[in-house]
Amino acid sequence: MAENNRGASSGIQLVDVMKESQLHTIPRYCSLDGFAEMSSVDGVALSGMTGFDTIRARTLNTDYYFFILEPETGKVLVQGGRFFEHPVEAVLSGSTFGGCMLKMGWLGVGLRIEICVNGQRIVTSPVKSLHLERSE
Repeated sequence: MAENNRGASSGIQLVDVMKESQLHTIPRYCSLDGFAEMSSVDGVALSGMTGFDTIRARTLNTDYYFFILEPETGKVLVQGGRFFEHPVEAVLSGSTFGGCMLKMGWLGVGLRIEICVNGQRIVTSPVKSLHLERSE
């Protein structure tokens, strides 16, 4: 690691990290612009759903069932996993990679689902598949 002697008299050691860092290419969908577009990832927009539609999301760890109450607000009944053994009213916020970016009102294969219940945020393991059942 290349060290810089400036600040040495004050006991502070500055490190030039640019010489050791390497440029890594990331997939576009992992960038902020690509995440917003999400055109190459299979998914479901809540805005295209109607009340009483059902979404089954199979994640790496469990199956979740979302009974849509209000698609425009994301209000659902959710059941599945250790947090939702019985149906619970919740807000289906959207999809995330597990960080701070959230695609609101959208569920995507390969992403994690963010669910809000009683002020608590629950994030699932990555989604393996989504199945829609439309109300009649």
